Amino acid sequence: MTDCLFCKMAAGEIQPDTVLETDDVIAFRDINPQAPTHVLVIPKQHIATLNDLQPAQAELVGKMYLAAREVARIDGLDQRGYRTVMNCLEEAGQSVFHLHLHVLGGRPMQWPPG
Repeated sequence: MTDCLFCKMAAGEIQPDTVLETDDVIAFRDINPQAPTHVLVIPKQHIATLNDLQPAQAELVGKMYLAAREVARIDGLDQRGYRTVMNCLEEAGQSVFHLHLHVLGGRPMQWPPG
């Protein structure tokens, strides 16, 4: 998609603060962090929302979570704890319509969220 911010990042047209990159996903620091560690993990393939995910893309979501686990290790959160969140549509807080997984940590997380 030519107008998708995250597609431009995945294509290298915009350079985010990258933490991790594989053939399928890229993880980068959020520009408006809500915790000391706030990294977004996105697939390089454009999928607008979780509602648009197809069964054939299930492995891609698994790769996103494996990348989140590695981000937590890189930032020293793997033994302390971290939260992963995927929002779907506006009411849930999705503002960029390209599937993405938030990795949050570095402080105690409250429950319930939001």
